[in-house]
Amino acid sequence: MLFKALAVGLLLAVAPLLETPMAHAEVEGLVTLPSAKSLPDAEAALVTALEGAGLKVAARIDHAANARSVGQDLAPTVLLIFGNPAAGTRLMQAGRSVAIDLPIKALLWEQDGKTFVSYNDPAWLARRHGLTGVDPVVQAMQGALAKFAAAAAGKQEP
Repeated sequence: MLFKALAVGLLLAVAPLLETPMAHAEVEGLVTLPSAKSLPDAEAALVTALEGAGLKVAARIDHAANARSVGQDLAPTVLLIFGNPAAGTRLMQAGRSVAIDLPIKALLWEQDGKTFVSYNDPAWLARRHGLTGVDPVVQAMQGALAKFAAAAAGKQEP
């Protein structure tokens, strides 16, 4: 009986935390920038930056629209998938499992009226997959992604 009362008390104490969306939280390997732009403007700026670098968006997934299609609510959340076969192939040659994380993805999302831009840090991907001998490729990818994210966030390039 005491255990049940403690469990119920704990649940009641934790429940409000589960219902409250967390503000931008640190997630290992994820780089997140707040954007001064609306999500549509951040997305347009990101696509412009990608295309300006000779990249094309391979896919666009509107998670909020998908949620609405099944009668659920989700704040604006858009995933863009893009890549550079020269860089990606080099990483896959070093370790085929990294292909699960390629092509590169950028997530544009809103929370509490603010827009964010997130992407996986290529150095984290290299560590995750035990890649060696790819530091120049990883560093080039980090620089490019930082530049693209800065454009989407409305910030000066790093």
